[in-house]
Amino acid sequence: MSNSLEEIVEGWRREDEEAREARRRSADWSYIERQREPIKTALKLLVETGDLWVAAKIAGLPIDEFNKIRMKAKIPVVV
Repeated sequence: MSNSLEEIVEGWRREDEEAREARRRSADWSYIERQREPIKTALKLLVETGDLWVAAKIAGLPIDEFNKIRMKAKIPVVV
């Protein structure tokens, strides 16, 4: 009835990879590449991890300002 720990971890891994792929497909890579550092790196990290808080910290911006840039870069929030 219950899943083993390995099955649960594998399910999380699959979900993370699906979310990453969705962000990669949706992202406006041309817009991302035109950004100055460290915003460009922060956007790429966001695509790979989905971690808005860490990405905003790397960019040196408050989350609300970085979130506006995220939207312009067409990076979806995948839940």
